[in-house]
Amino acid sequence: MEGETAGDPMSDEKWLRSSLRHLSEQLEASGHRACPKTVSRLLKAMKYSLKANVKRQAGAQHPDRNTQFEYIEMQKQLFLSHGWPVISIDAKKKELIGNFKNAGQRWCRVAERVNDHDFKLDALGQAVPYGIYVLNHNRGYVYVGKSADTAEFVVDVLASWWQESGQFDFPGAPPLLILCDSGGSNGYRLRLWKVQLQDQLADRLNLIVTVCHYPTGASKWNPVEHRLFGPISINWAAQPLRTFETLLACIRGTTTQTGLRVSAFLVEQIYVKGRKIAQDVMDRLNLERHATCPNWNYTIRPRLSSA
Repeated sequence: MEGETAGDPMSDEKWLRSSLRHLSEQLEASGHRACPKTVSRLLKAMKYSLKANVKRQAGAQHPDRNTQFEYIEMQKQLFLSHGWPVISIDAKKKELIGNFKNAGQRWCRVAERVNDHDFKLDALGQAVPYGIYVLNHNRGYVYVGKSADTAEFVVDVLASWWQESGQFDFPGAPPLLILCDSGGSNGYRLRLWKVQLQDQLADRLNLIVTVCHYPTGASKWNPVEHRLFGPISINWAAQPLRTFETLLACIRGTTTQTGLRVSAFLVEQIYVKGRKIAQDVMDRLNLERHATCPNWNYTIRPRLSSA
């Protein structure tokens, strides 16, 4: 059910995107006959249950939404079957560092006393957590910035992960698959995102990078949301994040029954928003768009010369 499952990054809530009849038909096509009632019993055994509708998406769905879901699943299984790295990335909600309320509850004798208002001027700083979830090994890496969530910050984080962990977990520099949302600092329209991937990952680290974006409004199916950010939110529930050290300790202490391990790092560098990229720079990218949903799926290869 992995490809059908979405989740809330702020809790352990999960749900499916297909009906019982659809799942039954998929099982039969794979050679496993199971009626919808049998599928229902199996889902209940896996802790799924019927829930009421909740308004979560605004506007009409993109016509290629389901096509993109199926293509992402195909690419993911292809890379995993070859032992190539598959990572899911996204930025977590920014957190004010100081004596502020953190949502949730925890067992204690006396409730923590925190400020009655969350004013930014009272904060020691603002944390910008960016997560990398490695599907191959159920490992999480969170890089906590102190300034802005920009494409330069994101790709620097990816390069740091590869140099510190990725190249040792996946020797030989195999192709890399990145699963990410359609907007934000890693949005499919963002020129700086593609330029940084070319310069910092493809050219400098000699990596072939394939990127697949989840459709607009479908970020909750991005694995990092419910595989990494959900457990982190549960682990630090009701814990005031008074210092950056406390925040990092809460992230590093996050585990799950499925064996998730999380590493956390502080990024001191300051990043500036608003950098523009000229068309001639884009024209020099070694970027190949895929035949399926070419705006959302593309591969960037190293250039013989980065000049």
